[in-house]
Amino acid sequence: MTMRSSTVVGAALAACAVIAAGTACGTTHENAGTGGGQQAAPSKCHGPGGSYTIGMSQANVAEPYRQRMDDDIRQAASTVPQFTVKFADAAQDNAKQVEQVTNFLTQQIDLLIISPNEATPLTAVVKQAYDKGIPVLVLDRKVDGDAYTEFIGADNVDIGRQAGQYFANVLLPQGGKIAELRGLAGSTPAKERADGFDQGIAGHNIQIVAAQDGDWLQDKGEQQADAILKANPDIQAIYSQNDPMAEGARIAATNAGRPDLPITGIDGLPIEAGGIKAVEAGRISATFVYPTGGREAVDAAKKLLIDCQQVPKTDTLSTKLVTKDNAPQVYAELNRQ
Repeated sequence: MTMRSSTVVGAALAACAVIAAGTACGTTHENAGTGGGQQAAPSKCHGPGGSYTIGMSQANVAEPYRQRMDDDIRQAASTVPQFTVKFADAAQDNAKQVEQVTNFLTQQIDLLIISPNEATPLTAVVKQAYDKGIPVLVLDRKVDGDAYTEFIGADNVDIGRQAGQYFANVLLPQGGKIAELRGLAGSTPAKERADGFDQGIAGHNIQIVAAQDGDWLQDKGEQQADAILKANPDIQAIYSQNDPMAEGARIAATNAGRPDLPITGIDGLPIEAGGIKAVEAGRISATFVYPTGGREAVDAAKKLLIDCQQVPKTDTLSTKLVTKDNAPQVYAELNRQ
């Protein structure tokens, strides 16, 4: 099943020009530096005869989703003999991630893949790589501005909107009081999933009486849900911005004597410990598939470095609502990819 819907916003790289003595690739970054159409440094494309080092800067690997993203990149890259991928884990530390990307640049990597911990603190170092003529693929979480080659990820506003509509149409069609567990403040999915959810419940008499940051982590999600339930024992459901926090909220709800409290998540990883199986088991009422983009990132790297082709500025990956009715089918479909 194809989990993508690509929208070409602008070419990030010009195609290679092959000359008799070898391959020379020029690149025009449409928004590099301060001037549109500015000519950047030569790109890293040397065709199929080259060898390439890719730096993968991960926000953290404490979340199962991020570990799966690294695994997807590792697996996809293993099929491209020209690629060597170096992984770095920022452990939710912005300064550490900046340092790790700077180290990648010192090592003269050929392409950077990054899933930023937070947008603003990582923007400058991403732009630094881009302005050096290094192709930059931004995964899942955005940076400020557009100084990158391609953004690959799902539409988090739309996912949040769909989650809100699920609450309005299925869980609480008569309205009610709910709580929200948000991800890491400063990361773009946290804001976008909140904004979309607000749009989805607008006009449906659903009131968010408590909202706390769980930083995408199960243990913090449990702590925050525990505090929310003690302060608001009459809430009727919890919207969690990812599955691990939803699992933590389920533990807190069970401990509070409310094992049947509806809780939804986002991620829908097709693994035994993932959200799809949690829906199938009844721990989570619903989740939304949120593709990691790892396979798509390696595909884009191959186009840029080996095929000397352009890539779209944005590759929007599609999502899917997962309920108990379709969980087994979605799990099987995703594992056939």
